[in-house]
Amino acid sequence: MIDVLQSPDRVAAFAISGTLTGEDYDRIIAEVEAKLVRHDRIGIVLDLTQFHHLTTEAAWKDLRYDLSKLFELKRFPREAIVSDKRWMQIAAQIAAPILPHVEVRVFAARDDALEWAAGF
Repeated sequence: MIDVLQSPDRVAAFAISGTLTGEDYDRIIAEVEAKLVRHDRIGIVLDLTQFHHLTTEAAWKDLRYDLSKLFELKRFPREAIVSDKRWMQIAAQIAAPILPHVEVRVFAARDDALEWAAGF
């Protein structure tokens, strides 16, 4: 399940809980694309504190969308993850040198993540 969170207009923010489905991922894409129409660059916030897993359809849509934006990474200068899971922190550290022009950080508190993601 996905909830679109209140955020500054130049930040796309979502809370994902339980299982992320393909339909949920379609909502994410629609929200991100709507913000990209209005802004050259946007921050991303994903609250994954209640996230458990994603369906194969959602994983496939994520991969396709990510690949479609590969040459537009400058449009996503900050990506914040809200999580208390250690493996998320490790994944963010691994992603940092792989994603040019994108800062990825993990936060314990959603408000801190929103503030940081909007501060580019």
